[in-house]
Amino acid sequence: MGDTGQEATSLWQAEAISGFARSELFDRTFHEGMSLVEETAAYLDGAGRQDSKLLSRNAALAYASESMRLTTRLMQVASWLLVQRAVREGDMAAESALDSSYRLGSEAEEAPNTAVEPLPGPLAELVGRSERLFERVRHLDSRMYDPTATEAAPHPVLAQMERLKDAFGG
Repeated sequence: MGDTGQEATSLWQAEAISGFARSELFDRTFHEGMSLVEETAAYLDGAGRQDSKLLSRNAALAYASESMRLTTRLMQVASWLLVQRAVREGDMAAESALDSSYRLGSEAEEAPNTAVEPLPGPLAELVGRSERLFERVRHLDSRMYDPTATEAAPHPVLAQMERLKDAFGG
């Protein structure tokens, strides 16, 4: 792809980022992500401490490992969402958000939970919710930032906006 093609892709990506940052989907995802961060912190600092004290040694190690992975996963999501909010509020140019340092990191390989005892219910539920949120945000990240994904499947909202511009001469 030549410079013109790269510029067009970057422009298209910047428009996709700006459009997403202004969307209702972003509002819902941001609220869900930040609420889950707060809920997780409250659990781990409160009831989770008590839950972990009741576990066997092996289960306590599994609890500690899962809680660290949970915290890392949520911090990656929160950081990604905060970059999108910075774009929305004009604190960061959409073009700047294209930098790879603002991308969602890959999730570490999951080590199997070898504890004989199951994790406490609240922790297991938070882990499941965080995994689902991470996968949704990873999908959004890929659609907005991965040039091969955007070339293969154009963003439907932007495609519709282009059709409207063509129809109304905008």
